Amino acid sequence: MEAYIYDAIRTARGKGNKKGALIGVTPTSLATQCLTALRDKHNLDTEQVEDVILGCVTQVADQGANIAKTAAQQSQYGDHLCGVTLNRFCGSGLEAINQASAYVKSGFSQLLIAGGVESMSRVSMGSDGGALMMDPAVALPGHAIPQGISADLIAAKYGFSRQDADEFAYISQMRAAAAEADNRFKSRIPVRDINGQIILAKDENVRANTTVDALGSLNPSFAMMGQMAGFDSVALDRYPEVEKIEHIHHAGNSSAIVDGAAIALIGNKAAGETIGLKPRAIVRAAAVYGTDPTMMLVGPAPASRKALKQAGMTKEDIDLYEVNEAFAVVPMRFMQDLGVPHDKVNVNGGAIALGHPLGATGCMLMGTLIDELERQNKTTGLVTLCIGGGMGIATIIERV
Repeated sequence: MEAYIYDAIRTARGKGNKKGALIGVTPTSLATQCLTALRDKHNLDTEQVEDVILGCVTQVADQGANIAKTAAQQSQYGDHLCGVTLNRFCGSGLEAINQASAYVKSGFSQLLIAGGVESMSRVSMGSDGGALMMDPAVALPGHAIPQGISADLIAAKYGFSRQDADEFAYISQMRAAAAEADNRFKSRIPVRDINGQIILAKDENVRANTTVDALGSLNPSFAMMGQMAGFDSVALDRYPEVEKIEHIHHAGNSSAIVDGAAIALIGNKAAGETIGLKPRAIVRAAAVYGTDPTMMLVGPAPASRKALKQAGMTKEDIDLYEVNEAFAVVPMRFMQDLGVPHDKVNVNGGAIALGHPLGATGCMLMGTLIDELERQNKTTGLVTLCIGGGMGIATIIERV
């Protein structure tokens, strides 16, 4: 049995701080607005939808108590609708799609909604604590270090300079600005306040006036942390072949902290016929892959190789790639490792320009990919993200 993606919808992304446009919008509302938009767009028979699977990384406060079920309850889809919230860190939104696809392919479910949500202005990253980084008894044996230090370590090991990272970030901003000007983000919906008034229609972080020189003037974000807190020493102890870590990442060439939500409607062929929708894509393969917790951000390439093998495909069979820009070095290392040209990767910009609402990003990338495959009349695409703690996730789709 096949799993089809019938549609994908995401909110505009708002800056994830006290000055961001969406700070007054709860994460429940962000997710619910996606559900409402999906229902209204297709006059969807909501009784056919069985479950909502949402990724959310920081599951406390506004995002606690199973936000997927909370959104399902608020959605007016009906009391029958269940909800479950999962956390695979930055890969959560894509993991939700993969789990929903697995349910459909197994025959356990007919029609599901999968995606993610994160309000980083209201629920601060890391506010849920956890032993992975907080407990020395857990962190020290694995040489676990903060993600920013890991990103700088990757740059040092594989030869990426500050100039390389800044030039990549500049391209991300220019591509996102061009996509915005050309109205390419078809899966995006505006976010409304409690009165139904639009408060954000476009992604708030895109900076069309970015220059490489301006990026070059920003101070590295992780130098003091690496040197004063000793994390550089931990990294170099694990990778003694690296002589020194040059801290190249900063706010301008790392993913922007933002708020947002995204969902995808996933079902089998019979479900699509029942609700009267034609599928936009079919899920061909999905994979996860673990890496060590020191160089934790290199998982996208091995995860993608695993998915390609599962699908019986090669990298040349993929028309477009969406690689989450957690830090500039992540897609740069992916392209270097897998041997993929930049003109196939993040053609409408990425998280450096658009932002990375942790639990939602994977689903957002899927919607962007489907939109762009349709725009270019191309067939196959791959979404992949690095994941904290040392993981990678990848999903391959084919247009129907």
